[in-house]
Amino acid sequence: MIATVSTYEVAWEKLPDSFILDNEPVDNIIQPALAAALTESLELANRLPATALTTTNYGICATVNGKMIVKAPDWSYVPSIQVPRQEVIRSYTPVLEGDRPAIVMEFLSDTEGGEYSNKPTYPPGKWFFYEQVLQIPNYVIFEPATGLLEVYHLDDAKRYQIQSANASDRYWISEIDLFLGIWQGTRENLAGFWLRWWDAQGNLLLWAGELAQKTRQQAEEARQQAEAARQQAEEARQQAERLAAQLRAAGIEPEI
Repeated sequence: MIATVSTYEVAWEKLPDSFILDNEPVDNIIQPALAAALTESLELANRLPATALTTTNYGICATVNGKMIVKAPDWSYVPSIQVPRQEVIRSYTPVLEGDRPAIVMEFLSDTEGGEYSNKPTYPPGKWFFYEQVLQIPNYVIFEPATGLLEVYHLDDAKRYQIQSANASDRYWISEIDLFLGIWQGTRENLAGFWLRWWDAQGNLLLWAGELAQKTRQQAEEARQQAEAARQQAEEARQQAERLAAQLRAAGIEPEI
């Protein structure tokens, strides 16, 4: 029998100031870049409300059977917090301080981090904690080295079920109203696989560098269009002058 949260008493309590958080560095250089890219495109597309919270290796808490549990997913999105932001500087407790995260992500590395662990005993595995304790609707596991992406959604029985991608190899995340998928390219001089957002119409949410490039291209296109219009006006003026000269040569004074 698989243990479920019904076996346990869950409470939503603020992390004590005396609680020692794990300050170990992340596994590799790509993980912070992946997380930053996900947040950046949301913000630039005005998809990050003032009350929303995105986190990177940041403690999300719950108390199970009187013991404080803290997990720090590589990236998460909380739709709305209900307390001043300074109160969640160190950690975040769902229900007590705002919404449960709509999505959490773990980026696989050479170091086994227990992303698939359904261990129910203290300290519980990540899968068990996200699925049974926090009951987060979407759990994403991504392998940056190979581009392997797994998206799990919490079903009515409070179990994660793996989702199938659409024809464009993207996954609809209804809680954020966006598609999540893989994009291959270079960012911050790091070439590889990246997680990206697309809107319901299939438009890619851009990063700052891409927006700047798009703005430059649009400005150049506008300049070229203005230059073409100027040349057309000049050609029209010259043609009118030639026509006027021909009329004068024929003894006809052109009307101006």
